[in-house]
Amino acid sequence: MAERPDPPYLRIAAALRRRIENGELAPGDRVPATRRLAEESGVALATATKALAVLRREGLIHATGRTGTVVAPRPAPRRTAPAPPPVSASAGDPGRDRLVRAAIALADAEGLAALSMRAVAGRLGVSTMAAYRNVQGKDELVALMTDTVLGELDHPRTPAPWRTRLEEGARALWRVHRAHPWLAQTGPLTRPQLLPRLLAYSEWMLAALDGHGLDAATVLDLNALLYSHIQGLAVHAEREAHAVGQTGLTDEEWLDTQEPTMSALLGSGAYPTLARLLDEVGEDGYDLRLDGLFERGLRALLDTVDRLVAECAPPA
Repeated sequence: MAERPDPPYLRIAAALRRRIENGELAPGDRVPATRRLAEESGVALATATKALAVLRREGLIHATGRTGTVVAPRPAPRRTAPAPPPVSASAGDPGRDRLVRAAIALADAEGLAALSMRAVAGRLGVSTMAAYRNVQGKDELVALMTDTVLGELDHPRTPAPWRTRLEEGARALWRVHRAHPWLAQTGPLTRPQLLPRLLAYSEWMLAALDGHGLDAATVLDLNALLYSHIQGLAVHAEREAHAVGQTGLTDEEWLDTQEPTMSALLGSGAYPTLARLLDEVGEDGYDLRLDGLFERGLRALLDTVDRLVAECAPPA
């Protein structure tokens, strides 16, 4: 009996895999967009999406926001190294630090929804019970993960004007959120996690706001507004990363699929302001970039703080 041919999406994935392996597509090169791949292969958009998802799972390609999907860097060759010292006296115990690092890597790659004690233990090749010897459960693990990644905050500790300190602190936290999108999902603003590094960050921001004549409630409110500006945009970054992983489409490619619906709605005359504004931005269209929104919002918030501080200043 003749073997059944591979489904179209696997044949497309195999062709792209060969182009990557023979160097025709080098690390950093953009792979054909989903729509172009579908047109060139004569398949439906969903089939092309499945083909790219195969290569993404294999680690050969990855999405980079508006740049599109590119060939992933080649892994560095493995070097022989001495075996690490045992991390625990208990056989099969991964140790708390390794457990937390493995959990961070899993959440970075697949999101917080994919995190479970069983999944982390599987990554480390230990039993779930061995994982539970280090943490009581997922909630404690997420708290440890959060405190660990907040250790990446790199704002300077040297004295500086209040506005510079707030800018540096806000940008440092934004960078951590961009590196770890799941961080935006770890807790609401109204129920802050009492973690040493999160409190240290708040101390940095509060100290910059304090001492300028603002009352205590205003200082605390402004700190909460700055934090929620960062976290609010980070939630959208996390949702975008999830959407790319689920659909295989970048936001730009997804918008292409919505063009007929958008054209019909704008052409209906029911949304004249939106239609005019989109027309005014020109052929390139409106480019919604979260990093740009972060900077614009930060400037607006700090300008507000500036006005409040000026109002509290004693008359000359």
